[in-house]
Amino acid sequence: MTATTRTQNPNAAAVFCVALELGEGQWKLTMGGGRTGPVVRRTIAARDTKRLLGTIVAAARRLGLDGRPVVSCYEAGRGGFWLHRWLVAHGVENLVVDSSSIEVNRKKRRAKSDRLDGEALLDLLQRHRAGSRRKVWCGCRRWRKRTPATSTASSPRRSGTGRG
Repeated sequence: MTATTRTQNPNAAAVFCVALELGEGQWKLTMGGGRTGPVVRRTIAARDTKRLLGTIVAAARRLGLDGRPVVSCYEAGRGGFWLHRWLVAHGVENLVVDSSSIEVNRKKRRAKSDRLDGEALLDLLQRHRAGSRRKVWCGCRRWRKRTPATSTASSPRRSGTGRG
């Protein structure tokens, strides 16, 4: 019999992971340090970036992970890329994930709730950081990096050239 070892990224455990569920009126944060460790869930008002940063710092301190790098992810959607740019500017490594790339077991009936979505997103982020051999983001599609200039240029409404 041969022993099988799992290859992991040695830096994976040294980060604090945050999964964001972005809603119209509120954002749900699911945060944790390791795949088997405790998870902290918080709800904040949408677009309240000051509270977002404070909540992340407080949760990291509560879990004894303050001072570690913060890695976050959220599903691409109507929120746009302003949040990605803001997180990166504040020292958070962020992934914007295409919602169709999040794995779902199609054979089972699954409850749909923000809490379960946040936990699934956090688990995928932690597996991605740990260097999972199994595809974490189905299709591995991550959005291309956008700058304020490319965001404005691609939106006829904001560039003044469209009908909006």
